[in-house]
Amino acid sequence: MKILDTQKSPTAAAKTSPIYEDALRIRQAVFVDEQQVPPEIEIDEHEGQCVYFVLYNDDDRAVATARLLPNSAHTGSATLQRMAVVKEYRGKGYGREVITRVEAFAAQNQFAEIVLHAQLTAKGFYTKMGYIPFGKEFEEAGIKHISMKKKITHNS
Repeated sequence: MKILDTQKSPTAAAKTSPIYEDALRIRQAVFVDEQQVPPEIEIDEHEGQCVYFVLYNDDDRAVATARLLPNSAHTGSATLQRMAVVKEYRGKGYGREVITRVEAFAAQNQFAEIVLHAQLTAKGFYTKMGYIPFGKEFEEAGIKHISMKKKITHNS
């Protein structure tokens, strides 16, 4: 298993990397095909501003992804988005591995907090990872969500 990311790529170039292409394939399978999220919502104006993370299993298949968007509205925070694991690979710890890698990246880059919009079905997963819900439930792309956040610890 390995996790690759687009952090070494200039932001505009990240969108042309094989890692980004693998992230898009996973997002298409999970969000568009499985959850019926419209493609025009799934691909958004933030694509070129994010760092993308993709987990490859031991067979070198891209099976999980997430992206991290630095948040200009909240100094020192970043938003975890588009976390997805291919259906047949869920329950194997791949999602936890991706989140752990995203958090390590956030700590290395001095982010104080990660915020996210969790689908209600994933709230328990994020709670186990140390995320705390805040605010009221809301709907995005026809799916109920809750905002969650986690303080990031920096190693000196």
